[in-house]
Amino acid sequence: MPDATANDPASTAPGAETPRGGSRSGAESAPARSTRPAAAIHGAGVRDLTQGPIARTLLVFSLPILGGNVLQSLNGSINAIWVGRHLGEAALTATANANNVLFALIGLIFGIGMAATILVAQAMGAHNLALAKRVMGTSATVFGLASAAIAGLGWLLSRPILLWMGTPAAALDLAQSYLQLIFLAIPLLYLFAFVQAVLRGAGDSRTPFMFLVLVVVLDTALNPLFIFGWGPVPALGISGSALATLVANAISLTALLLWLRGRRHPLWIGRGERALFRPDVALVRTLIGKGLPMGVQMVMISLAMITMISMVNAYGVTMASAYGAALQLWTYVQMPAMAIGAACATMAAQNVGAGRWDRVSGTARAGVLCNLGMTGVLVALVLLADRHTLGWFLPDGSAALEAARHLNRIAIGSFIFFGITFVLSGVVRSTGAVVPPLIILAVAMWGIRVPVARWLQPLWGSDAIWWSFPISAVCAALMALAYYRWGGWRSARMLPESCMGCPAEVGGQPPAPVAAAIRPAAGGAPVADAGARPAAA
Repeated sequence: MPDATANDPASTAPGAETPRGGSRSGAESAPARSTRPAAAIHGAGVRDLTQGPIARTLLVFSLPILGGNVLQSLNGSINAIWVGRHLGEAALTATANANNVLFALIGLIFGIGMAATILVAQAMGAHNLALAKRVMGTSATVFGLASAAIAGLGWLLSRPILLWMGTPAAALDLAQSYLQLIFLAIPLLYLFAFVQAVLRGAGDSRTPFMFLVLVVVLDTALNPLFIFGWGPVPALGISGSALATLVANAISLTALLLWLRGRRHPLWIGRGERALFRPDVALVRTLIGKGLPMGVQMVMISLAMITMISMVNAYGVTMASAYGAALQLWTYVQMPAMAIGAACATMAAQNVGAGRWDRVSGTARAGVLCNLGMTGVLVALVLLADRHTLGWFLPDGSAALEAARHLNRIAIGSFIFFGITFVLSGVVRSTGAVVPPLIILAVAMWGIRVPVARWLQPLWGSDAIWWSFPISAVCAALMALAYYRWGGWRSARMLPESCMGCPAEVGGQPPAPVAAAIRPAAGGAPVADAGARPAAA
């Protein structure tokens, strides 16, 4: 693919700046975000995304993210195969219902992590390590406490929530036992994801990938051990799958923190810097003010998906398991869009911090083109081989297979348009414009998808649910394109100008790293964006 700025001299000139709003959109002008110090930040894995050819830099940075997403999806699919093929359709339905609940309840906190990642990326683009570490310390404390609270609340409310969703009676007890154990693992799961996402904000996508490999290897090996038992290890059934996830993430998080300490990573908070873990009031306000709208997006996606699966559940276990199998397949289809979109968000945020508005626009163009090509090819391949791919997640001879193929043919094309929305929303949010993407999502999910799925069922039956996906996805992409072209997102800010230049408690490279720093994905995300890896919108 040709580089979006290969022939633009300004795109490679060190320190070149474009006035805010200087794109063809006609957004109002404003001063550049910052004037960077001459010295770049160096250290293990840290990469300056404000230099070099845009398309090539974006692709190289996104490949480890894509690899990590594929590994996580492969891990989830392998677990689904163990559960679906060996424990039955009721168990697969239980995990599908439980995972939707989990994604919804962590959404708000996930938004705080997304805000932290944008702040870190902007600070690294401005070569302001002191600010990046202040963000790390404050967000780690806030996020750690909040994720622990959500874990406790979720454990207590697991069964009432599953009942509210209309979980089939055959799957209810299985879903509850699985979900409660997963809730106990939430602090580990999302602290691990938090560290990875903030490292990506610093331009380091390789280190998170290495430790995702470790998670996948451990989880894949532990799943059959805990599900079926062996020797002194008892057979735990579906709860064993959740326990394997907990243990794998606990080991990998510990290993990642030890690695960061040993490599003296620039974002590691050292023994003499532990005061950075005391929440900074201005940063907390920004994390909540900017993070809540992004978190609400994750919650809206999750609640919409819960509403959809509640409609599907009304058609019985066969249709619910068909939908669960399709969801597993769609996880792979959305991977290129999520990887390129996450890379675009980080790359755009670094260039916003550096005042490189020409590269922000170039990043959006390159990201949309990459997504159209990669997702389009993947959709075509999946349609050609859907009998085999969907069959991986269902027992041999399952009556749900043909239903899964039918709904997949209708809905899978929506991910091409999802990719456009995901990229443009990430670029827009990189400046701090977090409310317009929330409004676009609310209209697409609750103004279009859910009403189409519900109101057209008397006419189309279950097909109304499947057609609601492409209809809402096309509308969301059109709204995102319109706001990117004509909206005022270039004038938004994550932090007040005075806070960007505040003196910090640390001034340079960390001297003696000892303590830790952290964040959440979606990862969507879920998710929801974020990165995280969210689930499909």
